[in-house]
Amino acid sequence: MTRYSMLDLVPIRAGGTPAQAMAQAADLAAHAERQGYHRYWVAEHHGMAGIASAATAVVIGHIAAATNTIRVGAGGIMLPNHAPLTIAEQFGTLDALYPGRIDLGLGRAPGSDQIVARALRRTLETDPNAFPQDVVELQRYFAGDDRTGIRAVPGAGAKVDLWILGSSLFGAQLAAMLGLPYAFASHFAPAALDQALEAYRRNFRPSAILDKPYAAAAFNVLAADSDDEARLLASSTEQMFVAIRTGKSIELPPPVAGYRAQIGVQGNTILDHVLECSAIGGPETVRAGLAAFIERTQVDEVIVTGAMFDPAARKRSATIAAEAMRGL
Repeated sequence: MTRYSMLDLVPIRAGGTPAQAMAQAADLAAHAERQGYHRYWVAEHHGMAGIASAATAVVIGHIAAATNTIRVGAGGIMLPNHAPLTIAEQFGTLDALYPGRIDLGLGRAPGSDQIVARALRRTLETDPNAFPQDVVELQRYFAGDDRTGIRAVPGAGAKVDLWILGSSLFGAQLAAMLGLPYAFASHFAPAALDQALEAYRRNFRPSAILDKPYAAAAFNVLAADSDDEARLLASSTEQMFVAIRTGKSIELPPPVAGYRAQIGVQGNTILDHVLECSAIGGPETVRAGLAAFIERTQVDEVIVTGAMFDPAARKRSATIAAEAMRGL
């Protein structure tokens, strides 16, 4: 059976607060655990009005404390923003607190614009080899082999599952070279999905971590008890995507009836592209969409994502997705 997991951007609803967003994330994670989701990831974003997961390691600790068995982690940490030693210490601490449950997905994008990137790390590395070198350095801290000359405490010996994330061939090739699991961000950047998965599998080198490729891909599920209800609820996510792609930063807005009929050609073109890997609808529509996605990609794991304004509706969507996956 294909595993199913969840990616949560910890959305801040219009009129809401970060505290409410994090409480809702913990509640959703506990619900996902009960529904059989394998892992629950949050992602690093900065300077965005509608996303509360900027301090990603702190949010992971909050979610891990609210759950018992589900794996919890980052999907991902944008490593160019950080010194690898800092990340080793943060995730070593999480592993000490919640042993055997912590994942660390690594991306090379800054997670925001260049101004924010400079504010986070002060200097921006332009060497294309910098990200692979940082990943290897991070691995050495976790290994505790003293090759860096520094021992990460906590960190050395931590059993943190490392992943490479990506939306292009670069991440796929790096994950293959290092023998690490790979997750593709098809929930917002679907264009290179098929090529990246093929490159990862073709070039994979067995490692002490994996003896064969292990691939996951993200898929938007915006589900309700009927197709019409789901299309209405999905308009909150659609508004967020259009805002982000047109350079705006907004909190998660309430749904708008007939939203796509109101936004013109440009908005619909944005959504047609960004939502290519999505299922919006009732249980049968979602089941068919997930089945087609798995058939297309042959992934080992589907990472379900998709925000809704009403937390109860989002939990219902997560339940429908889980039921669909169990039924495949």
